[in-house]
Amino acid sequence: MKRLILLLFLLCSFGMFSQELALSEHDGTSSHSGNLRPYSERNSSDDVTQLDGLTDKKLARYLEKEGVAEKLIEKANEYFDKMWYAESARIFDIVLEKTEAKHTLPLLSRAGDSHYYIGNLEKSYKWYNEIYRSYENQMEEDTFFKYTQTLKGTGKYRRAAALTKIVRQKRDEPLNELKKIDNNTWKGAYTVKIKNLGINSPYSDFSPMFHNGSDIVYSSAKDSSVLTTRKYRWTNQPFLDLYVSKRKNEEGDLSSPKKFSKNINTKYHEASLAFSPDQKTIYFTRNNYGKRLKRGKNGINHLKIYRSRFVSGAWTKGEELPFNSEDYSTGHPAISKDGTKMYFVSDRPGGFGETDIYMVDIHENGTFSEPQNLGRTINTEAKEMFPYIAENALYFSSNRPLGFGGLDVYKSEGTNGQFSVGINMGQPINSNRDDFSYIIDEKGTQGYFASNRKGGKGDDDIYSFAYTLNSNSISGSVADMVTRQPIPNADVSLIAKDGSALNTLVADSTGNYTFQYLSPTTDYMVVANKEGYGTDSLSVSTKENENVSVEQFLREVKKEKPIVEVFEPKDVLFNFDSFEITPKSARELDKLVTVLKDNKGLSLKIASHTDAIGPKAYNKYLSEKRAKSTKAYLIAQGIDESRIISAIGHGEERLLNDCSDGHPCAPAQHHLNRRSEFILISE
Repeated sequence: MKRLILLLFLLCSFGMFSQELALSEHDGTSSHSGNLRPYSERNSSDDVTQLDGLTDKKLARYLEKEGVAEKLIEKANEYFDKMWYAESARIFDIVLEKTEAKHTLPLLSRAGDSHYYIGNLEKSYKWYNEIYRSYENQMEEDTFFKYTQTLKGTGKYRRAAALTKIVRQKRDEPLNELKKIDNNTWKGAYTVKIKNLGINSPYSDFSPMFHNGSDIVYSSAKDSSVLTTRKYRWTNQPFLDLYVSKRKNEEGDLSSPKKFSKNINTKYHEASLAFSPDQKTIYFTRNNYGKRLKRGKNGINHLKIYRSRFVSGAWTKGEELPFNSEDYSTGHPAISKDGTKMYFVSDRPGGFGETDIYMVDIHENGTFSEPQNLGRTINTEAKEMFPYIAENALYFSSNRPLGFGGLDVYKSEGTNGQFSVGINMGQPINSNRDDFSYIIDEKGTQGYFASNRKGGKGDDDIYSFAYTLNSNSISGSVADMVTRQPIPNADVSLIAKDGSALNTLVADSTGNYTFQYLSPTTDYMVVANKEGYGTDSLSVSTKENENVSVEQFLREVKKEKPIVEVFEPKDVLFNFDSFEITPKSARELDKLVTVLKDNKGLSLKIASHTDAIGPKAYNKYLSEKRAKSTKAYLIAQGIDESRIISAIGHGEERLLNDCSDGHPCAPAQHHLNRRSEFILISE
């Protein structure tokens, strides 16, 4: 995705076209020519123009000339320094892919960064991955962070998690936070339906905002003029303007977009806006400029927040707010429901990260208090952006670690500047790309957000969303197979298609149970068991927002009084290709430990098993490892080793079902075979 507000705030490690509103001194300071020449046109004497229109053969011959590669690298670096990343990315690719130039760390870094800043994660991953393979020990922290973002953005979550774990271990940082990336964390009582809107263009469309009941005002880089004469050189897209569109139905579709106001839209960027409660005042983000762009001490054209009022049927010329600065950016305004507070984003000195969210009081006379940082519950070392304030919550986006990738939307409960720690909104609001500028209506059921996820119409797209009550559930009953009488307090487990245990319930006194808030049209396995009975496994598929009813019957197991008896703790199961004791299995093994400690005359045999996936010889080896790890756990809990007579692995020889080689089975059925069994022997 291309990024108009990421340099929005100087530090452009990851974001979107809509994040990069800040411009360098090369981004449009020259006077606008009246000869209709495209604003992005290069000087005809530029050596790079020789690359345009060349066939592969002619390009290859041109690149063979002495000194051409060095000239191209020099020109690409010049474009990079000007923040013309679309141009520099093109030239770096030619040098790296079609010449014999050495793939140095600086060259690869700038090639990866160029693609990263215009949102081409696939290509930036290619160059970052080469850096990791060739220059791992020299890889800077910022480059590594962007590398992990491209891994997640291209669907390589396991690789991203593994590399993050390695780095945290080297830095002696805690690893327990890595578990928070489990997608199931955010499932709940509501499902979310999202829809890509028809107003989206091939360019960047983002930052929707409610206005006058049925209107939506948003930012777009689409070209609505007869002739395009100016483009933003970062991405070679037109500059951003504010547009207004009508909501035409309950699904949130928008129609008839038109430019919002000629007094507000300029030849530079306008984006990220908010309205006062009476809709008579608009606050919006714009480049810092007068007759021409202005720059701070570092040579960067920063962002500022401007205010305009609706007077006599028209919006007044924008005036900048007093807490702006020439030397840092201020943008992304959000107004509280009572109109007394403004929340905004800034990279001003003294913050916690790259960009932080701040708050100011809006006084009755239109003046403002001093900005106040919202603190550590909201802001991190990364970027926090695009705040939106609801009745009792703050929504914002952040590219902090452990998210789904890129910017994710977070929700923090609270009001008046006091907010709890932000909680990731989960899928489908968040994706492995950038998700941001989230707004929600007063009922808390519908709204809009922007994303550059795959499948959109262009760069950043605006999506509508609607929350509906999640009625997807599985209700069942457990009964005796012979008498058909309910079996009270049976244990019932819900197993996912990949074999992972999602939830375990205890049936009530009438044998009934219900698994709520499930995913629609999804395959599950429901496993019921009770001491004194066998186990019943049942495949169940949910429907679309409906309850599915099932019945399960268990056969009673009549026990004699043998000297040798089988003891079966529940769910002493192993993950695929693993011999580690899971926390759930450990709890069951602790029950066995209690039995052994209470009965000193008992000894134990351990038998461990695998599924039939993979070679038999390997499964035999794996089952022996499982037997040893089971034995080691019991010894660690205080069981004398002499009381464990044997710990043997049987591989795939003793399957509990028909899931042998050549017989396709669901993952949950294979999972039942990855187990340890126990035989207690009385002396």
